[in-house]
Amino acid sequence: MTRILVVEDDAVARDLLREILSAEGFEVDAVDDGAPAVERAASRRYDLVVSDIRMERVGGMDVLRAFSEKAPGTPVILITAFGDVTGAMEAIGHGAYDYVSKPFNVEELRQTVARALERRRLSAEAGAAPRTSGERTQVAEIEGKSPRMLDVYKLVARVAPTTATVLVVGESGTGKELVARAIHSRSPRAGKAFVPVNCTALSESLLESELFGHARGAFTGAVAAKRGLFEMANDGTLFLDEIGDMGPKMQAQLLRVLQDGEVRPVGGTESIKVDVRLVCATNRDLEADVKTGRFREDLYFRINVVTVRMPPLRERAGDIPILVRHFLAKIARREGRPEASVSPEALDVLYRHSWPGNVRELENAIERAVAVAKGNVVLPSDLPVEVYGGSPAEPAGIFDDRPTLSELEKRYIALILTECGGNKKRAAERLGIDRRTLYRALERAGVAAGGEDDGEEG
Repeated sequence: MTRILVVEDDAVARDLLREILSAEGFEVDAVDDGAPAVERAASRRYDLVVSDIRMERVGGMDVLRAFSEKAPGTPVILITAFGDVTGAMEAIGHGAYDYVSKPFNVEELRQTVARALERRRLSAEAGAAPRTSGERTQVAEIEGKSPRMLDVYKLVARVAPTTATVLVVGESGTGKELVARAIHSRSPRAGKAFVPVNCTALSESLLESELFGHARGAFTGAVAAKRGLFEMANDGTLFLDEIGDMGPKMQAQLLRVLQDGEVRPVGGTESIKVDVRLVCATNRDLEADVKTGRFREDLYFRINVVTVRMPPLRERAGDIPILVRHFLAKIARREGRPEASVSPEALDVLYRHSWPGNVRELENAIERAVAVAKGNVVLPSDLPVEVYGGSPAEPAGIFDDRPTLSELEKRYIALILTECGGNKKRAAERLGIDRRTLYRALERAGVAAGGEDDGEEG
């Protein structure tokens, strides 16, 4: 029989996980801390480990490391109350099969467990253990804990150590360059150059010179030879932002570079070998552009080995409080001043705005509000007029599709949990119910509860 070890210090969550997995026909051992789990890594055989990340004595990362060292064929699923890029990269970078954020969907958990067990079976048949990697490196700050963002974190963590070309797709202001920097920072090329270039900001002839360099006298004003950005990014990462705006001549030249691995400066006679990891970004629908002939199909397939899709802010409104706190702390560090706060009324306004400029627009709004606020608390009147004056009547992402009462309950509880940083005791107080009632509501919605009452990750 398949044996699974559950490691969870929250008794209610531990019992729920045991119940879910036992119902699937698995033999389940459950412990209340990482210490006994670490001991069992060498003494008992398990087909799968499901562990909370933050526990009072020994945490989930220690459990992961113990099984990676002593039972490397055992997949580990880590569960956390806080989804973030650093946590996802650390977990997956150390060999975790998956990284699941609370509150999680019960059916999705079942599917994740099934996939992990299937991977173990295939690995055993092939005589190979799941791959692990070394220590994590510093990554760019991407903020948010919504399910859509957690998917982004996990994909970035998995693709970063490879050599695959990545296409980051999303609306303007969603943080595409942050993703590119995170990929570079977590890759074997992290110690080399990260070179960004905006394809929209340069004319085709200037972009050619910038990317490939030019020889002395190649054109009027070329009084000296100049290295191109491909050469400057050699052994590192080149980030081509808004590649969808690149003209047909440059598309053909870029394709040739990707095929041959060498560039020829404008006006030059000799080619230069380059080894560059390419990450591209666009806010355009390149598939549609391929169909109309605006973008080369062969180049599209070259740059679109892995696609990372950045969700617009209106589709992850629950991340707004997290982003606001991040920007307030960033401003306080930069200005050397106490960290400001946002009034509940101002936060409500931020929820109601549709954010066409996405995260960049939100950051600019917070910058402006802190700058003009009379005190250290941001009020609605401190926000830009296009935010404060143009708010729709209802919070985005909660009522837009006129949900049923049960779906509305699920969404509202998830929103309050997000605002409370995953702290269920505080969320229950805000909802006007006790903690047990909150757990039952989460179970009715098909969402598994769990985590620390003190608000720490767990």
